Amino acid sequence: MGTSDLSTFYSGRRVLVTGGASFIGSHLTERLVGLGAEVTVIDDLSSGKLENLADVASETRVLTGDLRQEAIAREACSAQDVVFHLAAAHGGRGYIESHPVECMNNLVLDHSVFAAAARGGAETVVFASSACVYPTTLQASESERLLLREEDANFDRPGGAFADGEYGRAKLMGEMQLRAISRQYGLNGVGCRIFTAYGERENETHAVIALIAKAAARLDPYPIWGSGLQTRNFTYVGDTVNGMLLAGARLRGFDVINIGTDAHHTILDLIEQIFRAVGWTPAELQRELDRPVGVKSRAADLQRCSEQLDWIPETSLAEGISRTVAWYLETNGAPDSDRLEQLLMER
Repeated sequence: MGTSDLSTFYSGRRVLVTGGASFIGSHLTERLVGLGAEVTVIDDLSSGKLENLADVASETRVLTGDLRQEAIAREACSAQDVVFHLAAAHGGRGYIESHPVECMNNLVLDHSVFAAAARGGAETVVFASSACVYPTTLQASESERLLLREEDANFDRPGGAFADGEYGRAKLMGEMQLRAISRQYGLNGVGCRIFTAYGERENETHAVIALIAKAAARLDPYPIWGSGLQTRNFTYVGDTVNGMLLAGARLRGFDVINIGTDAHHTILDLIEQIFRAVGWTPAELQRELDRPVGVKSRAADLQRCSEQLDWIPETSLAEGISRTVAWYLETNGAPDSDRLEQLLMER
């Protein structure tokens, strides 16, 4: 089953997207509507926006509420065939390092949704996990660029649960909760480990959009966090959504799978693409070495993605950044540079 065949699986199915007004969630919702699914979205709108769903508002049932409350979770998950669980307290590196308590609250949220989905009769739950579940010891070198394999992160092997901060540990525990629900209640549970997604509708609290905003504001010296040599596998949101849809349609029982690319791009590679798309280059880079930057390197091993989904991400960094810059300049123009610094610590 390729992406062109997804309508065969999703058409006519009742599908819930938690956090569906968010960046990734809204793109996923649009795709599901296009595939013929009967889509319900629930979002507490703490970071999501209803305007993100404007193009499918008339074809989507939208609920608002806090899914940590059992009654709300039960209402949202009732009689759904597939649940895509994206709702979470999350943000860029600045947010997750300065809001550890909020990140740990995801433990309650995840359990509430998984339990309600099982009791509501769902066949499949697809969980938006994270590359932050991987041991930081495997991502500690800028020169030794490992590809992270699904078996590297788990609670079953010593050292496998050394995740990236409270956010990463909560996501890994979310996978364990889903595995337990899958085993006890017999539903399909899939943990999609999302790697550095970017694209249209993301906000300036995340690195890619923040760097685009700084270029749009013509900041010179141009500030970057860290040396610029740290690497990530920047994954365009359209690819992220396709991977999640395929995982929900193809994987059975309990499984985890990487949804990202296997390319290590430095921050310097990224900003070069941004400058090219914006049509501007600063005279000087300002490396802010005291800022939080997270792990030194991160990219996904795609063997399981290729074998189990018969697919890998397709959008190049140049193409994805070009699309994202065009969207940002059209919808935001030149941002307030003073506001940017505050946003980098928010959701």
